[in-house]
Amino acid sequence: MTAISNIGVVGLGSMGLGMARSLLRAGLPVWGYDIREDVRQAFSAEGGQPVSGLSDSAALSDLLFIVVVNAAQTEQLLFGEQGIAARLRPGSVVIACATISAAAARRISGRLAEHQVLMLDAPISGGAVRAEAGELTIMASGPQAAFERAQTALAAVAAKVYRLGEEAGQGSQIKLVNQLLAGVHIAAAAEAMAYGIRQGCDPEALYEVISHSAGNSWMFENRVPHLLAGDYRPRSAVDIFVKDLGLVLDSAQEAVFPLPLTASAHQMFKQASASGLGREDDIAVVKIFPGINLPAAANEEI
Repeated sequence: MTAISNIGVVGLGSMGLGMARSLLRAGLPVWGYDIREDVRQAFSAEGGQPVSGLSDSAALSDLLFIVVVNAAQTEQLLFGEQGIAARLRPGSVVIACATISAAAARRISGRLAEHQVLMLDAPISGGAVRAEAGELTIMASGPQAAFERAQTALAAVAAKVYRLGEEAGQGSQIKLVNQLLAGVHIAAAAEAMAYGIRQGCDPEALYEVISHSAGNSWMFENRVPHLLAGDYRPRSAVDIFVKDLGLVLDSAQEAVFPLPLTASAHQMFKQASASGLGREDDIAVVKIFPGINLPAAANEEI
């Protein structure tokens, strides 16, 4: 296992910041970049090393976690105007964590190989709370040498790291299956709560019973408390599932494979986004249902 002298985390959002903190707790040398100055300052206050530009820091890095939203942002960082891929030292490892298509993962990996840079196609799951605790699930594929070089850092941010082969794309494809289930479960949880509330059920009692019954899911148990608190601050936003379920459907379209539940859930999230809810927590999809009185936030009058 090769010693690590410098790790970068690009994207200090709800997931990336938790990952950067986990790396710091493990005693690893880590710098962080985000376009938001206040986020960089917060990271600095916690003992991290914030950077305002990427080129020089990237040139000194052994590992680079890219924790952004999509393939376009990942490619822009690596090959766009800043072009940090050309600045990375040969043999360094890019750990691409965004939810992207398998085809995009293969494309990015191929372009990095032209610079003699390794890539782990390593989408993440678990949400902000598990990111903060260093307990993410990582679905990774890539060269054995990349896994060996990244082993210590991956152990710091994840409870489970699945090695899914040596070719980029395999990690991303399994992540899309996960997102299919996650999006459908959130949409189903929203529909079930809306239906129960409309039929006169007490929301708190409804949550308590279902979370201890056969109808429960991880997403129901995790997201419905946000609804009960009237708290729609985005841990994972509605627009994330507009994007991710769109990726799932695009890949199924290419394979001429039917995904009726995914298509229905995608339409629900698109309706919520079109109604101005795109930046709210994904359980805000419940607001598309008419004629129900949802619980209000504690500081709001009902």
